Amino acid sequence: MFTRLTAAFAAICLLSPAAYAAGPAPTDPQIAHIAYTAGVIDIEAAKQAIKISKNGDVMAFAKDMIRDHEAVNKEALALVKKLKVTPEDNDTSRALTKAATEERQHLAKLQGAAFDKAYVENEVAYHKQVNGALETLLIPSAQNAELKDLLQTGLKLFQGHEQHAEHVATMLK
Repeated sequence: MFTRLTAAFAAICLLSPAAYAAGPAPTDPQIAHIAYTAGVIDIEAAKQAIKISKNGDVMAFAKDMIRDHEAVNKEALALVKKLKVTPEDNDTSRALTKAATEERQHLAKLQGAAFDKAYVENEVAYHKQVNGALETLLIPSAQNAELKDLLQTGLKLFQGHEQHAEHVATMLK
């Protein structure tokens, strides 16, 4: 299942740096905003899962997403404050937010096993896309070494999220 949210992320953010040759790569303030927005989106999705799901594995996964993404976003906010950088809203962040809102509306119509399956499948796809964006665009485009380090740390954590989501998905089949 390739959801609207992951499709938006793929279409907007996951192009290889070569695909950006026609236009500029994102700046550090834009990268900071995109990364933070991606974390907020996953936190909101996890909160929705906790409200709707009755499945213990899904709820535990969602709680992990909230904990981890809030921690990374807290580090990101501390870093931009330290660097005196203002994250810059951009088309990618706005498109991700719009797609996430649509996806949450879609998921809100589901219940029980149908919700659990759709939520976890979206989490697998979303983490694949976020990890791809980090590897191919955001990390290579980051100019500040501390931002690059934070993104690399986030990538390792989010690769674990992808694996965890895949594991939960197999349990739901």
